[in-house]
Amino acid sequence: MAKKDVKIEEKVTAAPKTAKKPFDMEKKKDGTITLTITIPWSDVEKVRNEIVEELIQHVELPGFRKGKAPRAVAEQKLAPERVREETLKKILTDHYIQAVKNFGIKPLINPLIHVETFTEGTELVFLAETCEEPEIELGDYKAAISKVTAKSKIIIPHSASSGQAGKEAEKPSLDAILDAALSVTTITIPKVLIDNESQRLLSRFLDEVKTLGMSLEQYLSSKNITSEQLKAEYEARAEQDLKLEFFLRRVSDAEKITVEPKDIEEALGSIENQKEREEIAQNPYLVASIIRQQKTLDFLSKI
Repeated sequence: MAKKDVKIEEKVTAAPKTAKKPFDMEKKKDGTITLTITIPWSDVEKVRNEIVEELIQHVELPGFRKGKAPRAVAEQKLAPERVREETLKKILTDHYIQAVKNFGIKPLINPLIHVETFTEGTELVFLAETCEEPEIELGDYKAAISKVTAKSKIIIPHSASSGQAGKEAEKPSLDAILDAALSVTTITIPKVLIDNESQRLLSRFLDEVKTLGMSLEQYLSSKNITSEQLKAEYEARAEQDLKLEFFLRRVSDAEKITVEPKDIEEALGSIENQKEREEIAQNPYLVASIIRQQKTLDFLSKI
């Protein structure tokens, strides 16, 4: 969602097909993209008529076969809100896709849609907010990790009287290794992407709270926090999770870490529950993604 205090870094305008530009694009400093799409009323009306024609095919009236009643009579039986909703759904989807192709962008998430104006007889104007994959500068993450892991490679000698051999120092945690790598990585996560992910995480959390028989108010009271603090907590978690996800993906690409068919077979074979194994096997891309991420984590932990 656009913020007034966010500086606009880039503005691109498509070549107009009419006197009024059908598409505008603004790209903010954090990478959030806002498309402003203007649709003439004549186009809106055309789509609306198509929707009405589809809906009246299902209208049943006494004395007429289903879908055969006169349009003027059948249309009166249609709920105006249903017609409006279906019209918006079709026209927003079609024109958003056109705008994306027009500017050659590759959206990472489904757009957040806000209808600016939609009044009978006037043009329809709506905003579509989305983003592309953020740019990442890895930096010397190997050197940063080596500084953290160096101490664990030192042999700590025991006294001669103990008769015991020396041992390696305690190894750093994976979190410490990742924190070191991210400290030299430059990445800005678009606000719209953070909002999208934090809402997903928060929705899952609220479902878990409900299964415990608690309301959100009861949970907030038990933790002595406000809903705004809870939201801020999940936004911070979402941003950190996304930074880590994109960092690992870039390292996987840089180090040419791949997943072989045998890796997927072994992973599926390790799942004892047959039903669960069959369900997971339906999405081999997800399985491969998880395996590749784990291979990347193993690579980083050995630096």
